[in-house]
Amino acid sequence: MAKQNVAEQFVDILARAGVKHLYGVVGDSLNPVVDAVRRNSAIDWIHVRHEETAAFAAGAEAQITGRLTACAGSCGPGNLHLINGLYDAHRSMAPVLALASHIPSSEIGLGYFQETHPDRLFQECSHYSELISSPKQMPRLLQTAIQNAVGRSGVSVVSLPGDIAAEPAPDRAAETALVTARPTVRPGDAEIDRLVRMIDAADKVTLFCGSGTAGAHAEVMEFAEKIKSPVGHALRGKEHIQYDNPYDVGMSGLLGYGAAYEATHECDLLLLLGTDFPYNAFLPDDVAIAQVDVRPEHLGRRSKLDLAVWGDVKETLRCLIPRVRTKENRRFLDKMLKKHADALEGVVKAYTRKVDKHIPIHPEYVASVLDEVADEDAVFTVDTGMCNVWAARYISPNGRRRIIGSFSHGSMANALPMAIGAQFTDRRRQVVSMSGDGGFSMLMGDFLTLVQYDLPVKVVLFNNSSLGMVELEMLVAGLPSYGTANANPDFAAVARACGAYGVRVEKPKQLAGALKDAFKHKGPALVDVVTDPNALSIPPKIKAEMVTGFALSASKIVLDGGVGRMLQMARSNLRNVPRP
Repeated sequence: MAKQNVAEQFVDILARAGVKHLYGVVGDSLNPVVDAVRRNSAIDWIHVRHEETAAFAAGAEAQITGRLTACAGSCGPGNLHLINGLYDAHRSMAPVLALASHIPSSEIGLGYFQETHPDRLFQECSHYSELISSPKQMPRLLQTAIQNAVGRSGVSVVSLPGDIAAEPAPDRAAETALVTARPTVRPGDAEIDRLVRMIDAADKVTLFCGSGTAGAHAEVMEFAEKIKSPVGHALRGKEHIQYDNPYDVGMSGLLGYGAAYEATHECDLLLLLGTDFPYNAFLPDDVAIAQVDVRPEHLGRRSKLDLAVWGDVKETLRCLIPRVRTKENRRFLDKMLKKHADALEGVVKAYTRKVDKHIPIHPEYVASVLDEVADEDAVFTVDTGMCNVWAARYISPNGRRRIIGSFSHGSMANALPMAIGAQFTDRRRQVVSMSGDGGFSMLMGDFLTLVQYDLPVKVVLFNNSSLGMVELEMLVAGLPSYGTANANPDFAAVARACGAYGVRVEKPKQLAGALKDAFKHKGPALVDVVTDPNALSIPPKIKAEMVTGFALSASKIVLDGGVGRMLQMARSNLRNVPRP
């Protein structure tokens, strides 16, 4: 039996750790690894057109499956392209192992062709970034990288010179166990005792939930019922907490809606559950706040806490539910539910008036129809910018759908690459990329990846020929929009030229049929919807200092626009409010 080389050993360890796909672009320094993948049936090499796409795709796969994924870039410029997608994966707490191949080991530090220092470059967007300078470091260094990525929920980077990858591996050591799943974390008894006392002493408690409530929907609902608490959420908490939620009061933040702002400011005690909500201008500074998070570095970095609780949300609530006293008074909860329904009633009119005749098409209408015709277990990947607004307002979670975006890093061009990673997890599951024309055109080359692998991703393109969110930011800052216009082609024709299904929609009455036809198509498809660039109306009382990028106001003002089926849900919840 031929002796393994380092690259083969590297790939074997990835396979043992559960990696199914290695996303990347081939290059000379990567050749030994790519060849090792070719000969290993447990891992597939996914050839994308840009390494940034590779990192985004790996991050999305990790978020969908919860398991370690991997991407790779060749030396110098190749692995540098990974950095933006890795930042996003790291900030999204997605376990990703990135291989940054390197120049020949004898040339490091001598200004060689394509020389960079990847072990330094990736330190800020990873938990672990190290260079393999000798075959003897394998497999321990890779094992350490994997355990950092999985155990700390983020990115690890291994830099590997091509010549080292081709060298014979040292005699195979005993295969040690790899960490492939995180444990649950239970808070200490003292913190649980203090939190019980705080909850029992408060007349009005509000829960504000983030992505850390994933898998804890039942516990949050049971807890909210016991303490009669309204439940608000951040954008990343939407998919986990909004559905089947009779205590829902909407989302806070600039993209928010409903009564979440009021509920977090009018309570006696605010419980932040699994959220690192970054916009402290929307958090109160005059109520008691307790925060529960599995990552201790998140505790207290957004607001002043009265109690910090280190633990999983689900495990913490399991400890709290049998111990807190049942509250009988529903007045605060019912007041917030009514405010929430009234707030949604007020803005829903923004997209219902003559919407089936408005040309260019209202993007709100596009998102609302998409929500209706998409599968009940669809995965939506969402471009940063106005697509964030439409997804936040119109895509209805149900416990089976997933909504993935660059919600913490805020990168453009993420939706299409993320859709690639999401679709590779299950070719039978519907994956919809909600793309803006700016984001789509930035990494449009990887539409060819859909065609090459016949991935049935459906791209719904919100084409307003502008960078809409940037225009909003300029307007709020008192600046005229400048440099935001896009001179776009007929994207549907581009899709057809690539060998995919493409259709262009310019009239509202064409929309539902076009989406249904695209979704029925077995391969990749693109629906180019020409939308109104002036769809977003600015609230009249907004101040220039309130918004710069996604920096938020100190008021409750949100963007004007409809909210789709959420109004129906809010009105349904009101049926449970006792009448005088």
